[in-house]
Amino acid sequence: MIEYSDRKDIPQKQLETLFASVDWESAKYPERLARAMRGFSTVYSAWEADSLCGLIAVLDDGEMTAYVHYLLVHPDAQRRGVGSELLCRVMRKYHTYTRIVLHAEGSASSFYEKHGFIRMDATAMLYRTR
Repeated sequence: MIEYSDRKDIPQKQLETLFASVDWESAKYPERLARAMRGFSTVYSAWEADSLCGLIAVLDDGEMTAYVHYLLVHPDAQRRGVGSELLCRVMRKYHTYTRIVLHAEGSASSFYEKHGFIRMDATAMLYRTR
């Protein structure tokens, strides 16, 4: 059975394992990930037994805009409604906000569109890295 939590103090090893399971670069920085979780406005996590199997993290401005920074589900827990449940919890929390924004790559767009998100073709995703 999968249980959900809004705790932000997720152990580094759990974060490292989850992020590595989906080949995200952030897995290389578990200590920084653990600190980052404490800085997000909202964090919901999914747990199966004692293992972190899903996570969503959101930054918001307190009034109008919420930005979903992370949404990831361990491959063993995918297609079991975990991502949908995490996203629905965020949408319930931020239902009074003007917009919920996120960046989706590749086939992930269809998942978000299924949940009512609209593709913004006129925008460009820009980033800077060191």
